[in-house]
Amino acid sequence: MHTEATGLPLEGVRVLEFTHMVMGPTCGMILADLGAEVIKIEPPGGDKTRKLPGLGIGFFRSFNRNKKSVVLDIQTPEGMATAKELIGECDVLLENFRPGLMDKLGLGYAALAQAFPKLIYVSHKGFLPGPYENRLALDEVVQNMAGLTYMTGPKGRPLRAGTSVNDIMGGMFGAIGVLAALRERDRTGKGQEIQSALFENCCLLASQHMQQFQMTGEVPPPFPSRISAWSVYDTFEVAHNEQLFIGAVSDKQFISLCKVIDRADLANDPALATNAQRVAVRPELLKRLGDTLVQFEIDDLCAKLEAAGLPYAKVVRPDQLVNDEHLIQSGGMVPMTTDEGTTTQAVLLPLMMGGRRPGVRRPIAKVGEHTQEILAALRNKRRPA
Repeated sequence: MHTEATGLPLEGVRVLEFTHMVMGPTCGMILADLGAEVIKIEPPGGDKTRKLPGLGIGFFRSFNRNKKSVVLDIQTPEGMATAKELIGECDVLLENFRPGLMDKLGLGYAALAQAFPKLIYVSHKGFLPGPYENRLALDEVVQNMAGLTYMTGPKGRPLRAGTSVNDIMGGMFGAIGVLAALRERDRTGKGQEIQSALFENCCLLASQHMQQFQMTGEVPPPFPSRISAWSVYDTFEVAHNEQLFIGAVSDKQFISLCKVIDRADLANDPALATNAQRVAVRPELLKRLGDTLVQFEIDDLCAKLEAAGLPYAKVVRPDQLVNDEHLIQSGGMVPMTTDEGTTTQAVLLPLMMGGRRPGVRRPIAKVGEHTQEILAALRNKRRPA
């Protein structure tokens, strides 16, 4: 069975994907974007992620580009036999189902490794092996368990991050594991099992706060209550109730900010000469800055901050990014044909390699669109030469 030519780093790598929702599909999308041939196995009727409502409506289109779709009913002997035959033709298998399900189906790593010793098998789970390994997990579950909701919301009001941060990063770490395992297989000739997990991923996100506690003995406060390391690192209200984040994290930047907003009195105040001095009077300083900033039109102020080389950002909603000039002009967002034949805007991987952006090579696959192609290739291989 021949793999497709992509001219990308992972050309020649074939991936079989048994995944749903976000974590596993993200891993497959990263590998596909980098040139691997990714074959998504869907049950009859298709992956239920395709039909999620509400906040889940965008999951499938966001994380399933550049893949082929094959429908197999692995609950039947014929479907299972075909699945195992396909596994034998692939370098990598991805899965992110509940703990124990793939073993129950006869598709766990221990069973497959005997038949396919070169197989790289990636499990995306809630937890790595340990006391929690059999628990079911969701992004929000581990955000609570690893302190992320505590750090994000105001004191006493834990708040989840506003996107599937652990699912997406967990898929990314799965892909990193695949790249390392492919390199190791070049040397040893053997595949291996890779596990990536939501909880451990979120603990890595929280590790800076864990280190803060171990170094100071003090419990880190939630971000809205934190003691900032910098005097100006805040979101301010400007004219017409619009909001703008401004950072001034050095003495030079503070002076530049004062020049932009015509507050020479603050720049020349010896009591505000250093960041440490400014942090000591931060509430009063922010009020004085805020009283001035509220008079500025947001676009005029942004232009002045840009010219001065100061960090700033409007508070943007995700829907506004569809028209973001940088995303569009840099090639970071491109048109993509959906499984329904419509066109949507797809955000690419945040990578540039050799001056190129790994992009969209194929539309979102319709359910089972490539079943005949893939299975016909299997049948042809069975025929004697």
